[in-house]
Amino acid sequence: MKTKLILLASFGVLLLGSGCANVKPWQRSTLADYSMRTDRDLLSVALAEHMWFSREAASGGRGVGGGGCGCN
Repeated sequence: MKTKLILLASFGVLLLGSGCANVKPWQRSTLADYSMRTDRDLLSVALAEHMWFSREAASGGRGVGGGGCGCN
């Protein structure tokens, strides 16, 4: 009985927490808009990547040398 309840509860969590959505064809133009792109401002992308690789020495800086100290 307890196993069935756990399985049912986990199935319910998976079903409700999936986050999948159907996108209609007329909604795709909104999602493909230029303002939805994360790389539309190249300067802010470069600055954000510099901050990320400076803080975390384990993650690379996309071709930029240097360590976790922030120096190049």
